[in-house]
Amino acid sequence: MNTRDELILANLIANRMDTLANLDVLTFVHIDTDGQYREETRTYAQLWHNAQRIAAALDARGLKPGESFALLMQNHPEFVEAMIAASISGTVFVPIDPRVQGAKLKYMLEFAECKGAICADYAFDNLNSVIDEIPELQWVIPLDTQDRNHTSTSEQSLNDILLSEVPQLPIRTTDPDAPMQMLYTSGTTGDPKAILSPHRRFGEIVKLGGFLGLECTDRPYTGLSLTHANAQFLTLGCSLKMGLRAVISRKFTKSRLWDITRHYGCTVFNLLGGMTNAIYSEPRKPDDAENPVRYVISAGMPKAIWSDFKDRFNVEIFEFYGAAEGGLTLNPMGEGPIGSIGKAPPTLEVTIRDAEDRECPRGTPGEICFRNADGTAPNVRYFKNPEASRAKTRDGWLRMGDIGHMDEDGWLFFHYRDGGGIRRNGDFVNPAFIEKVIAEQPWVSDVFVYGVEAVSGAPGEKDIVAAIVSETDATADPEGLFKLCEEELEKNFIPTYLQFVDEIPKTASEKPQERFLIEMFDPESDRVFRAQSQ
Repeated sequence: MNTRDELILANLIANRMDTLANLDVLTFVHIDTDGQYREETRTYAQLWHNAQRIAAALDARGLKPGESFALLMQNHPEFVEAMIAASISGTVFVPIDPRVQGAKLKYMLEFAECKGAICADYAFDNLNSVIDEIPELQWVIPLDTQDRNHTSTSEQSLNDILLSEVPQLPIRTTDPDAPMQMLYTSGTTGDPKAILSPHRRFGEIVKLGGFLGLECTDRPYTGLSLTHANAQFLTLGCSLKMGLRAVISRKFTKSRLWDITRHYGCTVFNLLGGMTNAIYSEPRKPDDAENPVRYVISAGMPKAIWSDFKDRFNVEIFEFYGAAEGGLTLNPMGEGPIGSIGKAPPTLEVTIRDAEDRECPRGTPGEICFRNADGTAPNVRYFKNPEASRAKTRDGWLRMGDIGHMDEDGWLFFHYRDGGGIRRNGDFVNPAFIEKVIAEQPWVSDVFVYGVEAVSGAPGEKDIVAAIVSETDATADPEGLFKLCEEELEKNFIPTYLQFVDEIPKTASEKPQERFLIEMFDPESDRVFRAQSQ
């Protein structure tokens, strides 16, 4: 009798090896500029064998159970195999967007105490620029590398490792509550926090495929990053659990989305925030509705385009809400009102609470909070930050930091991020990283970054405005600054607008007063410049 606990990822894959070894459960696709499809498939057997090889490589580099390593890559099959390898070896993986660079990357690697990194070739420059400043980072395993002139101490590429003999390592992870990974938050108000996410969290969520409307005949697709909980848990996790033949793009591409779903016969895909509008804003085509997609799992479908999106593309909308720390609401197809983020599943209780921590009357906005159905608080652990961990579940409620309301029938509606955080394409943006790049320009004397309601209309999403005081109007170089931001910042961090002002309004304590800048903001003003690439 099989007694492997599938709350642990390695056990899940080992179990499927017994029953579905040769199922091509994952297909990774990248479309070249000439339109050619480059794909790699993985069966459960291949995932298991490659994970065993990577686990042995981690052992060979001295990585001990409980220690961490970073994953810096886009969506590749090796990302998933490294996840499984960590589960086999009892180590902790730290997924990091390969676009992250400079001080932020150094902080994330150091704070998570990464002993090494598995890094794709296109992220080498970012990693190499900080690696000498991180003595704890002892090794790098390169993926698909074509340039060996980097500062890695590794002499063996991941490509070489995957050609080695398959070892037979035991699964060292036995406790579902042991850490599986560190998922970084966006760091809206400071340095990003690292969520110490246990195996149980992944294992419980991937069992929710049925609640998400997935059927055994579905073929899911995602282009969202596996460094993000959405793609990792909902698409990858549910597919591995249910044996669904998922298709995963190396990165999101709105122009190729429908081509990919048609090519592979995909029946469902996931979207976040402004991505919905990006797809909707594509030029209309006569065959928009001719696709195999049954429904879209959306987090942030704007109410204004909800019905038109359904009709244009001949799909249903399944709206949901949640965070990497926990919390979940579901608005299944055809059940809840348009614009609602849903109701909590039977395992959770959701409430709206005011500033005095009292439950809000129906229809009154307040903070969205969750607890388990049995009345206990969800377990949230931020690495090396017990104070933030306690605050997140204060008085037994998981505090989401989002403002919303509940209607008379119990349906939840999202309003905005508490505290004015900037959310863009599903991620919260830390203005400090943008302000630093701009402030370092010699012609800038002051800068403050804030958000305004997104032109897209996506719920909770904002466009980024950098309010700038220049030495003189003659020295200001908005075009050059936009170009610099594109070179120095992650895509989601690039300002939508540059707003030139005579001074940043501030309080007596020198705190910028955002509300006055919002009042002054006029996108048609000759002192406001919009990024041409957005």
